[in-house]
Amino acid sequence: MPRASSKSSALSAAPVAAPTENGAAPVDKNSSIESIANDIATAIVEKRLPPGTWLREEALGRVYSVSRTKVRAALLMLSKDKLIEMIPDKGAFVSQPSVEEAREVFAVRRILESEVVRLFIASARPRDYQVLEQHIKFERAALRQTTTTGTVREKLLGDFHVALAEATGNRTLAELVRELVARSSLIAMLYHSSNDPHCSSDEHSDFLRLCRKGDVEAAVTSMIDHLERIEASLELGTDKPDRQLDLVKALLA
Repeated sequence: MPRASSKSSALSAAPVAAPTENGAAPVDKNSSIESIANDIATAIVEKRLPPGTWLREEALGRVYSVSRTKVRAALLMLSKDKLIEMIPDKGAFVSQPSVEEAREVFAVRRILESEVVRLFIASARPRDYQVLEQHIKFERAALRQTTTTGTVREKLLGDFHVALAEATGNRTLAELVRELVARSSLIAMLYHSSNDPHCSSDEHSDFLRLCRKGDVEAAVTSMIDHLERIEASLELGTDKPDRQLDLVKALLA
């Protein structure tokens, strides 16, 4: 995912503006390469752009009112973070992680997030705990609302891991976790995750209680168990779906 700066993040980027009354894409001549990349990344994480979607440069140029050169630069940023795949003579497509890659992503997450837990407990301030507890409240509020979409719920659950990493103060580590969480979202969409969001939120709460107690090893085990359960909820080994959709409508949703 595009590297987060102090001003923007692909997980917190604002959505594309709504289309005009005649259905045309809004004109925004101030769209930067980074903002375009962040916006597309957000659409992928929110599952508006499923794996395999063809990211047509001409269509993206119309959506953002920019040249194809600018679009191509934004797509290159996303390809470096493995969210999209650039195929010579064919174009750019939202990545379709293989089963092997899916397992590797979760294996790396277990390693990195174990270290995140240790760093967090060693350096966390009361304010850091308050932020994460508030995040869990947001999760539970979203789960109670029948109007909340599944993608919003899942995004909130993933954001908990990013917020935890950010609280360590290690920006490089936080960026790596952010990228892996985004790739996990792609994997969950491709391999039909049956993860129960209520269960994930409860596990976040139990994990944070262990952190407050300062029980490092128990907290690390809790995080590893949590990630293993999420991986186990995937239907790895199933055929990848061939999903097509209207790119412009997906970005303007």
